[in-house]
Amino acid sequence: MPSSRRPRLLAAAALALTAALSLSACGSGGGSTDGAAKVVKETNNSPYQGTVLSKHFDKPDLVLNDTSGQPFDLRKQTAGHPTLLFFGYTSCPDVCPTTMGDIGVAMSKLSPEEQKKIDVVFVSTDPVRDTPKVLRTWLDSMGKNFVGLTGDLTKVKAAAKPLGIMVEDPIVNKDGSVTSTHGAQVLAFLPSDDKAHLLYLSGSSTETYTHDLALLAKGVPA
Repeated sequence: MPSSRRPRLLAAAALALTAALSLSACGSGGGSTDGAAKVVKETNNSPYQGTVLSKHFDKPDLVLNDTSGQPFDLRKQTAGHPTLLFFGYTSCPDVCPTTMGDIGVAMSKLSPEEQKKIDVVFVSTDPVRDTPKVLRTWLDSMGKNFVGLTGDLTKVKAAAKPLGIMVEDPIVNKDGSVTSTHGAQVLAFLPSDDKAHLLYLSGSSTETYTHDLALLAKGVPA
């Protein structure tokens, strides 16, 4: 299927597929019937390949520690920048590294000047294990300029909920591994109003991110 047709099909099908695609336990999953994955435009003339949201979500008012251990105010410190936001955890075996890796590959195809215009923010849903050092080491393999945030899980859950992204308390399994159930959506906030205009579901291709990040860097409206 041509990549140019894929987002239109996603937009039309997202309402029906939300329960299957919007929540991931990074190995097991559940469902959610509310949130960003439901609020889509069924038809649009957007130049973007990501799914266009009909409701524009506010950027979370969230302050956590970054990977240097310093407070990072998400809303203030990314204001006026195109921003990709994803919730996940470093010990996730599939969705998180795949998603962040695809974004990293897409970012690497931009010029250094374009890369500086875009903020990629990863918020940990397993802050007990995702210390700033652990988070930095993990992110560096995908994008050395990616912002990693970790801290109070209550704050993380509260920030994710208005976006329609569910975050549950991590579960320690019998073998010692950790499962953190979280929404697998990536939201793109545009600099014009610092609101989320675009949605990328789990499985969005590197080509889709590459195409859209180039537009985001240029400030193209959705």
